[in-house]
Amino acid sequence: MESSSRSNTGSGVCMMNNEWKNKHHASFINFIASFLSANSYRLNFLPIAPDFIFNNGGISVAFVFVTNWDSDNVSPLFNRVEKLKGKFRHFYIIVTVPTVEQNASFTRSYFKYGMELGNPTFVPVLDPEMGFERIVNIAHGIGVCKREDAIAKMKAECKSSVQSMEAFLKVVTAIPGIDNHDANMLIQAIGSIEAISKASKNYILENTDLSAIRLKQL
Repeated sequence: MESSSRSNTGSGVCMMNNEWKNKHHASFINFIASFLSANSYRLNFLPIAPDFIFNNGGISVAFVFVTNWDSDNVSPLFNRVEKLKGKFRHFYIIVTVPTVEQNASFTRSYFKYGMELGNPTFVPVLDPEMGFERIVNIAHGIGVCKREDAIAKMKAECKSSVQSMEAFLKVVTAIPGIDNHDANMLIQAIGSIEAISKASKNYILENTDLSAIRLKQL
């Protein structure tokens, strides 16, 4: 079993299906609540369609959590999965199959109902506690990846912006009599080099503190 102590890895919200909660023993619900708290997740009970939805910084991950595999009644699960899989970009099914027989039954059923590999992803586990730990790990991992992608994108945009500004300053300050202060003022008041070239002298005089003498050099 994976470690159940991963403090401060979440900082998100976990929503649990009310009906799912009512079908499980209070001790297991308490385990879930404690595990979520230790991982900085806030737990809410709501009438949602999946069993769980995790939200990390705007990224939602949905789960169906089967804690008791019933080999004689599998169709409701696969029918439910078919209905839900198109509604969530990140969707996982955690299935508890502690015995060899249950695991074999799950595998047969998976192919019998024509599940497409990875759409959605099924994760077999040995016990419910391990299953819920896996759920938190998956939700957290997706949240971290998305945040890192967003941060990388922001850094790239910032770098591009800085490079554009540097190029602008280099072009404008190449004009005799125009320094960095003048160039910054022009970009803040008017914008691009193209916009400056099209702006009337009166407009530039009204919106900047450039003198008429310097303006003649543009």
